[in-house]
Amino acid sequence: MTSTNATPKYFVLDTSVLLHNPGALFSFADNEVVIPFDVLEELDKFKKDTNDVGRNARAVIRHLDQLRERGHLADGVKWNGHNGCIRVAMEAAKVPNLSDAIPDNRIISAAWSLKKAGKQVIFISKDINARIKSDALGIQSEDFESQKVDYETLYAGYRELVVESTVIDRLYSEKRLSMSDPTLANLAPSLCPNEFILFKSASDASQTGLARSVPGMDAVLPLTRSKKPCFGIISRNVQQTMALDLLLDDDVQMVTLMGTAGTGKTLLALAAGMTKAFNEQRYERMLVARPIMPLGKDIGFLPGSKDEKLAAWMQPIFDNLEFLLTDRRIHSGETSNTEAKLKSMIDSGKIVLEALTYIRGRSIPHQFMIVDEAQNLTPHEIKTIVSRVGEGTKIVLTGDAEQIDNPYLDANSNGLSFTIEKLKSSDLVGHVTLARPERSSLASLVVKEL
Repeated sequence: MTSTNATPKYFVLDTSVLLHNPGALFSFADNEVVIPFDVLEELDKFKKDTNDVGRNARAVIRHLDQLRERGHLADGVKWNGHNGCIRVAMEAAKVPNLSDAIPDNRIISAAWSLKKAGKQVIFISKDINARIKSDALGIQSEDFESQKVDYETLYAGYRELVVESTVIDRLYSEKRLSMSDPTLANLAPSLCPNEFILFKSASDASQTGLARSVPGMDAVLPLTRSKKPCFGIISRNVQQTMALDLLLDDDVQMVTLMGTAGTGKTLLALAAGMTKAFNEQRYERMLVARPIMPLGKDIGFLPGSKDEKLAAWMQPIFDNLEFLLTDRRIHSGETSNTEAKLKSMIDSGKIVLEALTYIRGRSIPHQFMIVDEAQNLTPHEIKTIVSRVGEGTKIVLTGDAEQIDNPYLDANSNGLSFTIEKLKSSDLVGHVTLARPERSSLASLVVKEL
């Protein structure tokens, strides 16, 4: 954020912003960043945590310590050669009718004091209630926008085109449709790598075609594996067909799947992982990880060993795996012990279930890796996880931006949405937004009506 006026702006940062992204300190260019003293006190409380919040708190403290070597933080330290300044506010005037026994109120008071002194102040916080309080005091209040996208216009991974029937006929007869073809040449925006097109005939509603923009081909190619089962799973709608096409393509090293409950994103990812790791033996193992988010408590609050603790958080994964391992021919007289099958696969190391807490610091080569519930991760956490991916590994991120448990994230700022939008132009990445619930008729009804 850059000030275009001669008078600098004063950005007062709340603790939540720095815990979300330590780099926020340096995101305001030639303006003055003000850190209320109470923010330092709150960072001190979080610094011993072993999760990403604790790591971010320590990162901010290190940044401030490095700045301290350049000058006195209480006076403000210039850091970028363009009048960008970071200062710690030691005192703040008491705001009438606002209890100073609450740290958030004292942080807001620092912004209020600057406003009363005639400064152009903007209060930055990830805490909605803090922004509301600040706004009620007449202080301009904003969310931290540096790592946000517009969820309403988020890249879906596909588009629909109404064309003449001859275009669809040509797509399948020639097994391709060149980007120079008049149908595609003037598309706006232009196709992203691995983006799908659902062609619909203008004269025959029953005639459709499905193709994908394949990097390096300068053309869209029709899908060839549309009706083939994947570990016993057959796609039930066109978006699921697209998802499986990306999941089973070894050249697409990263796949993101967004969708509401029951759309099949996790089941499809697991089915593709089982196919690749077991049937084709393309990967050494399948690694499935989830963030530990419910009620904000860490995994250590549960009794038992690591595996026993993980069992509770991983139950949705177990449910899907047991479904995939169930012999669908059981009604013809055959029996199977799905629990024994699953235990054998886990004991052999072919399936690894892990909490994201234990991913940091590892290198993960030659694995089919699935990160479920990725909407609960920050952009920085996604970056940390994907940077663990070693040679020959495929990573799949799944999630629902409308079901976020992290109090400081929303549909626009979560790591999954951010990743989808920022990496859509990469040849190595593909995305599909799954739109239709397929879990059951009741689940579909509830998602639609409630």
